[in-house]
Amino acid sequence: MTGNASYRLKDTAVLSVVAVEAPEVVTSAEFDARLMRTYERTGMKPGMIEQLAGVTERRWWPEDVTFVDAAAMAGAKALAEAGVDPSQVGLLINTSVCRTGIEPANAVGVHDQLGLSTSCLNFDVTNACLGFLNGIQLAGSLIDAGQVDYALLVDAEGMRGLQGETVERLAGEDTTAEDLKAQFATLTLGSGAAAMVLGRASEHSEGHRVTGGVSRSGSQHKDLCIGSMSMMTTDSRALFNAGIELAGQTWHDALSEGWDWAGADWFVAHQTSVVHLNALAKVIGVPVEQLPMTVPTYGNLASAAVPFTLAKQVPLIKPGQQVMLLGIGSGLNTSFAEIIW
Repeated sequence: MTGNASYRLKDTAVLSVVAVEAPEVVTSAEFDARLMRTYERTGMKPGMIEQLAGVTERRWWPEDVTFVDAAAMAGAKALAEAGVDPSQVGLLINTSVCRTGIEPANAVGVHDQLGLSTSCLNFDVTNACLGFLNGIQLAGSLIDAGQVDYALLVDAEGMRGLQGETVERLAGEDTTAEDLKAQFATLTLGSGAAAMVLGRASEHSEGHRVTGGVSRSGSQHKDLCIGSMSMMTTDSRALFNAGIELAGQTWHDALSEGWDWAGADWFVAHQTSVVHLNALAKVIGVPVEQLPMTVPTYGNLASAAVPFTLAKQVPLIKPGQQVMLLGIGSGLNTSFAEIIW
């Protein structure tokens, strides 16, 4: 594994990582109630979201909260916790899957709301649910190169519109069992926001060192999950199998390259379902108890899942512990990164 597939950082540290919860709780039982007639007509059974994915509830933002609003909230919180003034930020990357339109980039709205300087680079990085891990690599590379002092990564996902339209569509009289299966994964998604501030490790002894990571691509699986802000279709079984296989390849290739990750203390993984996390733990050879879970009560938070879950664990992580971030996104692509806390 050479070149772009593996990277090492010498002077990058996490100064803060935060989560912002969307306030409105929507249970899987509520979805089931709205789809009961469809279940009866197609021979499907209620409870599949909880039984197959382990998702009991998820969150929605209020209708008047935009993706930019939520990302800016997370960014402001991260900057405050890091003690970094907005004027010091040299790079802003928005990594959200969700967006209002094709242009402008969500990043410009966040840049404006946070009052960042005119010299602050700002852009979106989109790569399905892997965007945040890609953002860490990009930001770390620019910090190590001396081009920026501080980088802010933000991500806000909101599934209210997508799930509302999906439930309404699936409640229709012409919905088939195949329609339910193809759009099942949409009902497991959740809303939330996360942000991270990165800076120079040499200037912040309190920071948490990002040492580097490894990526792999399985682009032959690009058609297994196709989504827009109004409809997403997924071959859930094929995506599950291909994703676990690619994750296993990435892990074992990294170990063979010399990365010492097998004995890590924490494994913060992308969260699609409880079954997926159990399978991922098995393929990398660690107890599932070392993979903290947010998916049962927050759903699949797309690109925000890894930083959101990491932020929830921060009070429990001890200095010097090895934290692995395990990202995977439809396409398929994987990116794993190591942080020494």
